[in-house]
Amino acid sequence: MTEHKSHLVLTALGADRPGLVSEFSKAIFESGCTIDDSRMIALGGEFALLVQVSGSWNKVAKLESGLSALEVKLELKLSATRTDLKNNDHSKLPYAIDVVALDHPGIVYQLANFLSARGINIEEMNTNTYSAAHTGTPMYSVHIRIWIPASSSISEIREAFIDKCDELNLDAVIEPIKY
Repeated sequence: MTEHKSHLVLTALGADRPGLVSEFSKAIFESGCTIDDSRMIALGGEFALLVQVSGSWNKVAKLESGLSALEVKLELKLSATRTDLKNNDHSKLPYAIDVVALDHPGIVYQLANFLSARGINIEEMNTNTYSAAHTGTPMYSVHIRIWIPASSSISEIREAFIDKCDELNLDAVIEPIKY
């Protein structure tokens, strides 16, 4: 008989420093929980962690009860939310969007608004600013993983998306993800 697992999403933010991930993951390991999924990144001088952990209900409860002490020990701002595993929805198709443009305000809003208006869920989004080689021009890149309802006309969505990106002067590609 398999044991029912509990799931917890932890967010943590603190000053970036060597050893932070090691200390944070050690606390999860010592509680008897497992890191299922995570995103970790240095943003400016801060380090952000978004982690989904799982374990038996009592081990997840042990981790939750120790968060205040862990927050003090690691000098992090921590929050925790119980969650369930996401069901695979076979009525939606995974796609990736990549955009590159001259940096200007509103790029994320314009892309998110376009997708939201069509009932398309953003699964993941990563953005980055950088300087163009040789010229130093401020550039902006966006990578988005989305789920498009299978009942939608993919070709119409793709065409409308490319038209919108042309209107906004964004170089963009939208392609299916192959798992």
